[in-house]
Amino acid sequence: MYVCICKSVTDNQIRRAAARGVDNLLELQQNLGVATGCGKCAGAAQDVLDKANALEAGPVFYVPSSA
Repeated sequence: MYVCICKSVTDNQIRRAAARGVDNLLELQQNLGVATGCGKCAGAAQDVLDKANALEAGPVFYVPSSA
């Protein structure tokens, strides 16, 4: 799905950038040009990036402490 129409950036491209270590919108702008045209896609691009980075980090497990 296209996230940034101005620069033809897809959600898959953003996920691949996250896998390469991109972890913020500024780096995403520098790497893919996303949100550098009209800027309306910035929120959606940030959401895709955040979700991709959360998946890269892996699951978070709760380990209760003994009381």
